[in-house]
Parts: sequence; structure tokens; C-alpha cells
Amino acid sequence: MAEDNKLLNVSSNPHIRDRITTQKIMLYVIIALMPATAFGIWHFGAYTIAVILVTMISSVIFEYAYERIMKLPITVSDGSAALTGLLLALNMPPRIELWVCVLGAFVAIVLIKQLFGGLGQNFMNPALGARCFLLISFAGKMTNFAYDTFSGATPLAQLKNGEIVNTYNMVIGNEMGTIGEVSVIAIVIGACFLILMGIIDLRIPGTYILTFTLFLIIFGGHGANPYFLTGELAGGGLMLGAFFMATDYVSSPITTKGKIIFGIFLGILTGVFRIFASGAEGVSYAIIIGNLIVPLIERWAPLKCFGYVKPQKGGK
Repeated sequence: MAEDNKLLNVSSNPHIRDRITTQKIMLYVIIALMPATAFGIWHFGAYTIAVILVTMISSVIFEYAYERIMKLPITVSDGSAALTGLLLALNMPPRIELWVCVLGAFVAIVLIKQLFGGLGQNFMNPALGARCFLLISFAGKMTNFAYDTFSGATPLAQLKNGEIVNTYNMVIGNEMGTIGEVSVIAIVIGACFLILMGIIDLRIPGTYILTFTLFLIIFGGHGANPYFLTGELAGGGLMLGAFFMATDYVSSPITTKGKIIFGIFLGILTGVFRIFASGAEGVSYAIIIGNLIVPLIERWAPLKCFGYVKPQKGGK
């Protein structure tokens, strides 16, 4: 009977047959994040190495410890915990205290990922969920981007106040922000790698960015002003979120129609947060709220059943 029960075990979703393994997907995403990671280290200094390593190592340790305590199969070798730690670290300010990184890793791995069943069962992106938890709990620490000679408001905050920003510096990354979000060029290089390797496609990020741009043109109060649009697109976590977190396999739709609906929803919600809310950012909250409505989107845009036979006329 015990052997028969093993035949009923189902691996984590999505259930699509492919030659590529979970471990290889995680490795490709980590490689794709290396340009943004390297630029963040170069731009913000050596302390960011500690932030990245502590967050990644803590994530792996928490996953291993939880699975060992709960007597579950050890899955740290698949790379998902390391990737979660890296994404969380890239969403951290460059001078954040290391204990905050450890707490964030605990929330991401234990509370958001493992308590809901592990990889394939988490209801939202663990890294973004943890970041939002830290933003709510330690708003001052998580929004303090000052380092060395750089201080003051972020470019998005300046745009929110009607100030002029240097869009060239924002594109290359010579600005304040989280470790991995400042250089659009580095992020796009990594995104192109993922697209070429077939890990992601442009449906979600393309629809997301296009919808957000149209929202800015209609409701932003500046029309199609290229400086305003470029500043909003290059500022904050839009590019990092659109290509690396909104495309998460587990917490995003898998159908073409569902991806487009998801991208439109994210673009509108991000626009609402940035234009009408008190804060200047909104990508993280938009994506985790979007993750919560993915089950509804998949009801509107379901997969076609395999083996379905259309009933013939006459009931035969």
C-alpha cells in the first residue's frame, strides 16, 4: 500500500513537459542577474557584497533547516532559494543592516514559500513579498538610499515633486536606489539573455511596460513628454520587476491570454500607485497584488483540456 501511495505523488506546478530542469532555469536567471549585480557592487561599494551574500546564504540555510526539521526532501540544490535570496538582496538599499537581510530571507523562504508547500505552491513572489514586509516594518531603513557622497531624494521622488531629473544617469545607473534596480542597461542585458535562452518571453514585461506608458500619457499630467516618460520607465524597480519578478513561473499565468491580462493589470496598478498614491514607487506592491489575482485570471483564460471531445449533434 505504501508503494502504491507513492504513485499518487504529484510534483510541483506548472505541469508542462520540457527538457529544461528547474535547476537549470534557476541557474540561467542567476546568470542573467549578474550584470545588475556586478554594476550594483561597482556603483555602491564593497558593503553590497556582504548584503548579497548574507541574504543568499540565509535563504539557503532557512530552506535547508525548515525541510530538515519538517522531514521533507531537501531541495536547496535546485537553486530556487539562492535565487530568491539574490532577488531580495537586489531589492535592498545599499547600506541596509545585515540583520534586516536575514529577517527578509526568513520571511521569503519560511513564511511565504515553505509554509505554503515549497517551490510551486507559493502564492506570491517570495522575494517581493519579503521586500514589502520589510518596507512596511522598517520604512525608514528600506527607503534610505544614501551612500558616500550621494544623498537626497531618489529620481522617482524628484519626478513626483515636479523636479527635473537626469534621465541619462538613470539609464546607465549613476543614481540612488536599490542595489539591482539602478542600471537599466544592466537589467536589459540580463533580460535579453533570458529571452534568447527561452526562459521568459515578452508577453508579460512587454504588456506591463506598454500599459504603464499609456497610463502615464493619459493620467500622468505631462502627456507624451519624453523626459517624464523616460524618467518613470528608468526609475525605481520597474525594469527589474517587469523582467525578473513579474515573469516568475509559479506566481504568474501560463497562458498567452492570461499573461497579457496580467501585464495590463500590473501596468495599470503601477500607474495608480505612482501617479495617485502618496509614494513615488509601486512596482513591488503591484506585482504581489497581481500574484493574488492570478487564480482569477486563469479562470478567465484557462488552458485547453487535453483529450476533450466536442459532443456531436443528437447527443451521440
